Amino acid sequence: MKAAVFHKPGDIRVETVDDPRIEDPGDVILKVTSTAICGSDLHIYDGGIPQVKDMIVGHEFMGIVEEVGSAVTRLKKGDRVVVPFPIACGQCFFCTHGASPHCENSNYEYYGPEGDLMDGKGGALFGYTDLYGGYSGGQAEYVRVPYADISPRIVPDNMTDDQVLFLTDIFPTGWSAIDWAQMKGGEVVAIFGSGPVGLMAQKAAWIKGASRVIAIDPLNYRLEKARAVNNVETINPHDVDPIQAIREMTGGRGADVCVDAVGFEAERTIFEKFKATINFEKGTSKVIENCFKAVRRGGTVTIVGVYGTPFDNFPVHRMFDKGISIKQGQAPVLNYIDELIELVKEGKVVLDDIITHKLPLSEASHAYDIFKKKEDDCVKVVLNP
Repeated sequence: MKAAVFHKPGDIRVETVDDPRIEDPGDVILKVTSTAICGSDLHIYDGGIPQVKDMIVGHEFMGIVEEVGSAVTRLKKGDRVVVPFPIACGQCFFCTHGASPHCENSNYEYYGPEGDLMDGKGGALFGYTDLYGGYSGGQAEYVRVPYADISPRIVPDNMTDDQVLFLTDIFPTGWSAIDWAQMKGGEVVAIFGSGPVGLMAQKAAWIKGASRVIAIDPLNYRLEKARAVNNVETINPHDVDPIQAIREMTGGRGADVCVDAVGFEAERTIFEKFKATINFEKGTSKVIENCFKAVRRGGTVTIVGVYGTPFDNFPVHRMFDKGISIKQGQAPVLNYIDELIELVKEGKVVLDDIITHKLPLSEASHAYDIFKKKEDDCVKVVLNP
């Protein structure tokens, strides 16, 4: 089969590889019909999350069941399904307590309680390095899906791939960022980052009752997309100080909720790059720090951008003085996916309006290049095998 294979940072190529096969009675083999490139795929592409061996990448995918393991009872050949990105056994402590991204059984080699840089990681993820299970991803013609009775959801026949593909990751992730804030209605929500996850968090904020949604991003074309599809107010930090602007928009208090939908790969100055090198840091924590500054006293900051290293001079003093509530981590997709499918089905949210590029899988290398370089006003790429 054809698949997008990571070889080294900056080198993802579509190659012919062995077809996946049933390895456990609980597996299914899926014929992929749609897959997408996620911002967190760039963490591998850039070398921010290390991967030594060649690996098929991609954790946003859906398709048609081609082969079914002998122990699978919920799915049959021909079922069309969307697959959440965390791999969950459904039976361990964390899976049974609504925390499936921390599954104790899916990440055989590197799982542990520590959460260290190179060990003690959480549950497995599709196509996201050996540290997170070493499972082949879905940017391919076929993919093996383990624990197939647990996560995949059958898609109604009258819904297109584009309508539901983003239920794999970015919509549940954006939804998590807002749901974790426990909004009561009427809040001002400031979302740092208007990439795919930030755009989805904007949608979720309106659904959850925000009175104002403010998008912050240094790229005007992404802010234009945010205004067009989500009707939000926008701030470009190259034009104004976003912290001061948010305070001016909120009577000097700051936003009720701030969301970090960027992570460690935010735009950096030369000084910030130098500081990161000296401190053995990867990227920057400045978006989190801006969230802490922009949120009101007693407000909430949620973090769905990815971070992979510790950071020096982290502003715990500001967190304490302002009494900020913080929630972060991988999205517990299984907690939300059934509700979110219904929202899409009922027309209460549109997800496919963020797609800017649809390309064949054979052009994955080009797709990664324009997504990484933010060329051609690229916001979200969907690949079709």
